[in-house]
Amino acid sequence: MSFVSFVGRVLFASVFILSAWQEFNDFGVDGGPAAKALKPKFNVFSKLVSSHTGVEVPEFEIKYLVAAIVAFKGVGGIFFIFGSTIGAYLLVLQQFIVTPILYDFYNYDMEKKEFGLLFTKFTQNLALLGALFFFIGMKNSMPRRQLKKKAPKSKTV
Repeated sequence: MSFVSFVGRVLFASVFILSAWQEFNDFGVDGGPAAKALKPKFNVFSKLVSSHTGVEVPEFEIKYLVAAIVAFKGVGGIFFIFGSTIGAYLLVLQQFIVTPILYDFYNYDMEKKEFGLLFTKFTQNLALLGALFFFIGMKNSMPRRQLKKKAPKSKTV
């Protein structure tokens, strides 16, 4: 059973690790194509957050966000393979940051083609997030293995 669990974690984490590897190779000086695709969506998202909450999103370079995303995916995926909840938490954080920004279906009318595509990708990322929460929940619900105390040997006289 533990081998099957390991294979499942490897297959699950491969989505994140391969994506991180591709983004790392394309990163370049300016953040690469990921930064170019993320910048306009992040601007729209920050305006939406500011208009609904009144909280101003601070300005920063998108290449740093892309670098953090790559690091969370890569390190989190590797830790997740070995069954670490830290890896799962890193992947959860990455999903929380990226999903509402990249898949902004809420900015489109329901009749438009983009709405359906973005909503599908959004729900797929929610499914990944749910699987990560399930993993964290299962890890936290398992009793920890406690060291058994050896019974003292009786002395014979």
